[in-house]
Amino acid sequence: MTAHRKSPARLAALSAVLFALFAPLVGCGADRSGGRAPHDSGTPRPGATAEPSGPPTVRLDRRIAAYAAAFSARTGYQQPSRDDRRTVAGAVGLVLDGRRAEATRRLAAVDYALTVHVDAATGREYAEIADRSTRIPAPRGWGRVYVDLSAPVRWSVQVPHPVADQHTEVLGARALLSSPGGILVIAGAHRDAGRDGAADVAHRRDTVFDAVCDELAARGLPGVQVHGFADDSAPDYDVIASPGAGSVGRADGRLLAGALTDRSFRVCRAWVRSCPLEGTTNVQGQAAADRHVPFLHVEFANSVRTDSRQVTRAVSAVQALVREWEERRVVGDRG
Repeated sequence: MTAHRKSPARLAALSAVLFALFAPLVGCGADRSGGRAPHDSGTPRPGATAEPSGPPTVRLDRRIAAYAAAFSARTGYQQPSRDDRRTVAGAVGLVLDGRRAEATRRLAAVDYALTVHVDAATGREYAEIADRSTRIPAPRGWGRVYVDLSAPVRWSVQVPHPVADQHTEVLGARALLSSPGGILVIAGAHRDAGRDGAADVAHRRDTVFDAVCDELAARGLPGVQVHGFADDSAPDYDVIASPGAGSVGRADGRLLAGALTDRSFRVCRAWVRSCPLEGTTNVQGQAAADRHVPFLHVEFANSVRTDSRQVTRAVSAVQALVREWEERRVVGDRG
């Protein structure tokens, strides 16, 4: 049988019909998540708005330092309610559980926001949990939290007295960036900004800072809290290391003190002798001790905190401690 050949005119008509039927379906191939369809060349159409390329890249240590730079004893502080404290701390917990969308909704109830930034130095993504009200003349002063999103969070670094303990915010930020799997909790006001010591978060249980640290301790995350002292307060030492109110962190204190000594720092070990500024009244240390979670209260001399080379060496020592925490957690997970 001989096949009937369609005329060119009939073929053109058939092609037009097929195009009319299937052209609307082409749009269905677009990525509903907001990305381009696989066949898209990526060349923007004239007049089209450029698509976002992902989280902004920043120098996170500089961002944190700039945030704290405006703090003074005169900037003011507003007391958070119990619900305020629980809301922020609970949202931090949700971020640690990988439930960022839910955390964002919860934070909005107290006028907090969650944004993601890529650190230019490490290439890692960090969630920033920050008060939207910090740009008004009298900010609440509740603080910020930075969470590494590149790895499971295993440890924390805490900065309760930014600016008041000069450059501890820089030391804390650099400690966070030195190792993956960390979370930084930084107070949002000078320790003297509130009435009757209300903003001195290391000695108050009614702060957002303390609520977040308590959430971390409840999850068993070990922490190092960074402080600063005037050189003449302990002229024989560069660093004062203490497990705070408990003894659970003593082994970690020995490790950190050894790492600091190896880097030419003179360390007063509170478990060996009486040291000034041992931090035994620190409420985050007391809460960690009650939960049998390692906690270290570490004081750095002003001469250390204001010398970038010494800060680098100090951060390297903290990094050695974090490696031990990470190895311990991995072994625990395997067990």
